[in-house]
Amino acid sequence: MPWICWRSCSGRWGDVEIAGRYVNPVQALEALEGSAVDAVFLDNQMPGIMGTEAARRIRHTLPKLPIIFTTAYSEYAVEAFEIQSTDYLLKPFTMERLQNAVARIRQSLPQPASQRNANGNGDGSAESASMPVVQCLGGFQIQAPDARKSGVSWKTKKEKELCAYLVHHEGKSATAAAIIEALWPGYDLNKAKTYLYTCLSYLRKTLTEHRVPIRIHKYDQGFMAELGGVSVDVADFERQLEGAASDQDVSAYERMNRLYQGEYMEACDFGWAAFRQLEIRASYIRTLRAWHASFRSQGRHALAADSLQRILALVPESEPDGRELMRLHLEAGDRHEAHRIGRQLEQAVRVQLAAELEEETLQLMRQTTDEAFRGVR
Repeated sequence: MPWICWRSCSGRWGDVEIAGRYVNPVQALEALEGSAVDAVFLDNQMPGIMGTEAARRIRHTLPKLPIIFTTAYSEYAVEAFEIQSTDYLLKPFTMERLQNAVARIRQSLPQPASQRNANGNGDGSAESASMPVVQCLGGFQIQAPDARKSGVSWKTKKEKELCAYLVHHEGKSATAAAIIEALWPGYDLNKAKTYLYTCLSYLRKTLTEHRVPIRIHKYDQGFMAELGGVSVDVADFERQLEGAASDQDVSAYERMNRLYQGEYMEACDFGWAAFRQLEIRASYIRTLRAWHASFRSQGRHALAADSLQRILALVPESEPDGRELMRLHLEAGDRHEAHRIGRQLEQAVRVQLAAELEEETLQLMRQTTDEAFRGVR
């Protein structure tokens, strides 16, 4: 694993070969053009050119090359992050800290073909099976190959929320001002900026440590998440919704329902996600109603009832859907179930709307009551 260094490196360290060592940054940049290296370590205070400027030039020609700053100056950390440096080692640093930086570089490097095959990733299907999945439905989490069952572990709640916010923008840039307003509303601006850059640094390290190929990029006045082929459940779910109206295959209905694990960003208390949560729920309900109409026309009453049950799980106070489900059960001769649905509907309307059932619903209830009670005498 060769790297090229400025100023403070020499010789060899463990299995790491130092491909070059330079005091003059211009000479180092020229040498880098013809060298096959895995990473660059550089100081920030160098003759003729700052380390951050050298890093920007490297980024221009080698956008994915890991860059690690080793410097005594903490004030350049924010700028180093904007250049997407892999790490920032503040002198004096320990050997353990340096080992951690090298381990992070190793994680970012592609595996040799022989190792990929040994790990069962020699073909596309095995590799895709081990790809991380971003969960937005039923909460927010990233399920990574080497993470626990609960998913990626976050250093702070705000780091997790920042990741969710950038994923929420679906590859589009979010300005720093918009992020601060969403995550730290009412905070002192300078403190909020510090919190933002701290969380950005945590997030990049967390994604690297868990081998999640999402990359956080500085773009114009904001930041964006490049997903790198990672699957996002809500995107898959919405694609399923789009094709549902013309698809008569029951397996498509089942796939849609398997994907829906709960509300968008459920129980996360992300205020900025509320509008999209309502949009997705409304779209799902419309699609379930379309499926219900299709199943009803085909005489598939069990599936028609299933689609209505799913709607009532989302909006238990919806009388039109509740009445339609009661009618299905009455047509099937199951007055007890129709009565039970009516009682649930009555309770939901009273609790959610502080109202009484509509007359049309009451008429259906009367159709079930006498027979229901006669059946239990």
